[in-house]
Amino acid sequence: MPFAATALALTLSATPALADWSETLAAARGQTVYFNAWGGDARTNAFIDWVGQQTEARFGVSVQQVKLSDTAEAVTRVLSEKAAGQDSDGSVDLIWINGPNFLAMKAQGLLHGPFVSDLPNARYLDLTTGSAATTDFTVPVEGMESPWRLAKFVFVTDSARVTTPPTSMAAFADWAAAHPGRMTHPDASNFMGATFLKQALVELAPDPSALQAPVTDATYATQTAPLWDWYETLRPNLWRQGTAFPENQSVQQQMLNDAEIDIAMSFDPASTAAAIDQGLLPDTARVFVPEGGTIGNVSFVAIPYNAAHSAGAEVVANFLLAPETQAHMQNIEVLGSFSVLDPAKLDDTARAAFDALPSAPALPTLADLGPTLLEPHPSWTTRLTEDWARRITR
Repeated sequence: MPFAATALALTLSATPALADWSETLAAARGQTVYFNAWGGDARTNAFIDWVGQQTEARFGVSVQQVKLSDTAEAVTRVLSEKAAGQDSDGSVDLIWINGPNFLAMKAQGLLHGPFVSDLPNARYLDLTTGSAATTDFTVPVEGMESPWRLAKFVFVTDSARVTTPPTSMAAFADWAAAHPGRMTHPDASNFMGATFLKQALVELAPDPSALQAPVTDATYATQTAPLWDWYETLRPNLWRQGTAFPENQSVQQQMLNDAEIDIAMSFDPASTAAAIDQGLLPDTARVFVPEGGTIGNVSFVAIPYNAAHSAGAEVVANFLLAPETQAHMQNIEVLGSFSVLDPAKLDDTARAAFDALPSAPALPTLADLGPTLLEPHPSWTTRLTEDWARRITR
């Protein structure tokens, strides 16, 4: 069966009741969904364009990506609209969101829903309590956002220049001392730089379980003391002696390609293989992770409480969960992001589509990526990045 027919059949055959979803489809037809999403990755932008083409052809729902440099931009817009009393016809219909931004919107009543259980393709998710699809940086999702792709923190190096990369976060300090100026990390105001700090915190904290609860002054002081000791040792051996930092992952990747540094990082394990294919990294670039594993999480989409086109947004969120969409997304020639679907809930045809996906020398397997470590509670991210900013400007 062609993709179009299969996806439509899957969409219409699942629970909830067909009549309920038919009403959503009818309300959505003709709508344009303003999808606010980080715009810093060309392949992700192209995938969102493809999604819009598919939903318009299938359901009469078009997608207009509003490219963000920071998700907080969209959150601020919704906050401003609420403050102005604009409780309907909002400018934001769908947001790619995670962590502190989701917590802020949830806490302030800025989200539409719960809606995930209304999506027919939610039947392919593991929605048991505590699963990755139901928890965002320790915060229960409670149906207020829908998953769409997996993310896992990885490091990237040119294997022609670095034959033995660090095997732990603690070992990065020794590696940098032996190779001064050859590594850096993005500014911690960027999520990639913040994740670098969190990765080190998870490894170095005396009690990593404390990171799963909201931060307090006492727990922050105790759990981050080893982190900042490590960072003060590392920082003088960073690129430009730790006095300047690349703006984001894309800039750091260019520095790696230009041989200005030897280690970069990404939250997309497939991005290295994709960059090689695009001529943005040498053929010898490879992904590596510390032996203890790295932080991973699920990327979600949420709908603001005042979205002008909430029905269309639900249709797009549902389409993102179709097995064929997820397989297309996981294709390294398209995007390469790992699927959020539960393999145990897929039929033989869907499993075969995933099994047939192409590979590449620089594309790691799930086994290569090691254990997935839990994200700390969002409050730790805010505190860490504020503290880092104070420390580097002293």
